[in-house]
Amino acid sequence: MITLNDTRICVIGLGYVGLPLACLFSTRYPVVGFDLNTERVAQLNGGHDATREVGDSRLQQALAQHGLRLTADEANLRGCNLFVVAVPTPVDANNRPDLRPLIGASEVVGRAITPGALVVYESTVYPGVTEEECLPVVERTSGLRLNVDFFGGYSPERINPGDRAHTVETITKVTSGSTPEAADLVDSLYASVLKAPTHRAPSIRVAEASKIVENTQRDVNIAFINELAKIFNAMGIDTADVLEAAATKWNFIALRPGLVGGHCISVDPYYLIQKAQVYGVLPRVMSSARRLNDGMGAYVANQTIRQMNLRGLPVRSARILVLGLAFKENCPDIRNAQVADIVHTPRRSLRRRHPGRRPQPVCPPRRARPRAARCRLRRQVVPPPRHGRRTPLKPPSLPPPPSPRAVPCSPPELSLAHHRRRPPSPVLSSFFCSLMRNFIDWFSLKCQITYYDLGHKITS
Repeated sequence: MITLNDTRICVIGLGYVGLPLACLFSTRYPVVGFDLNTERVAQLNGGHDATREVGDSRLQQALAQHGLRLTADEANLRGCNLFVVAVPTPVDANNRPDLRPLIGASEVVGRAITPGALVVYESTVYPGVTEEECLPVVERTSGLRLNVDFFGGYSPERINPGDRAHTVETITKVTSGSTPEAADLVDSLYASVLKAPTHRAPSIRVAEASKIVENTQRDVNIAFINELAKIFNAMGIDTADVLEAAATKWNFIALRPGLVGGHCISVDPYYLIQKAQVYGVLPRVMSSARRLNDGMGAYVANQTIRQMNLRGLPVRSARILVLGLAFKENCPDIRNAQVADIVHTPRRSLRRRHPGRRPQPVCPPRRARPRAARCRLRRQVVPPPRHGRRTPLKPPSLPPPPSPRAVPCSPPELSLAHHRRRPPSPVLSSFFCSLMRNFIDWFSLKCQITYYDLGHKITS
């Protein structure tokens, strides 16, 4: 295994996580930054970061004085013996984990790795991805064996976009490795450049779980406050006043309702939700929190339309100005921003109410029917003959009612009509409702697990 003295680092992925990390490592080690986006690499080599995570002066200093090299050519990765993978981990259209960026980055590592190297992943994933998905790809591509010819590690990123106080060097890092020796090397690597301490996790799976729990907990907490905001809004109570009064207790967690977007909180919980279903656990709280937070953009738009109607403002001809498109302040990232839902919801609502050229069904008025038809329906009379007087309709002759003694009389407890009038038992109703609810959960769980297994080829 390599040592810190002969370490040559390659950072794969130069986004919000990879670029600050490459600049930090370049202060002590030779670093090569790699990204598939040639325009992004050319912009960074020109000394400007569009994400604003690294200032222009700091980036130019890293390029000129610290020897940081940024490239989009895999041939420049030869000679590196420590690889740090910091690529995004998105979800697909069905909110299922999309591991293609991680798999592609692992293939790049496999084509450039040499015996004795170390591969560290920083991307947020569900527990087991590093050892079950990524490192096997490196083995297959390079022909080397894990923990024999090369080693693995995991240290989850904790970048907060737009936060100038909590930067990469001031945040405590969680470290882990595939072997105790690899864990020591990963911990020593980050401790050599950080101002904050490090925390060594007992395994890679623990480190993976710790990161995804951080974001999932925030998502659930925000969903709770958003639900309170909906309740108090319906009751006519100011949510801000309620939270201000509740915050006077020492152990109250002060949060504010709002929109959840970006590439962390609005995405990472889906990774844990899908992995939990593989193990037969249906995460109700996390799934409900995701649905509630995803619908807050449409809720804000509908409440805006409601307030406009109450004030007599025409919605269809209104001109609305929306200030801000990013998911948070001081950040140019617009990925998964809920502002798009606020903009598109009024348009969809107006399209449903005013469908344009779609033909509308026209119901004829009730009095448009002929007078004779109304007479037949209301008065039950026969239409008058051509010559003669109108004759009333005679009631049909009915057989005489049977004698009461002729009808067999059954006891009340055996009467079918008596049982039909009796209300159902609440015990049986609750039992059948619970049975049906469990069947629906089981059926949806089986369907999701089957789809997940077929989509990602996971075998248990």
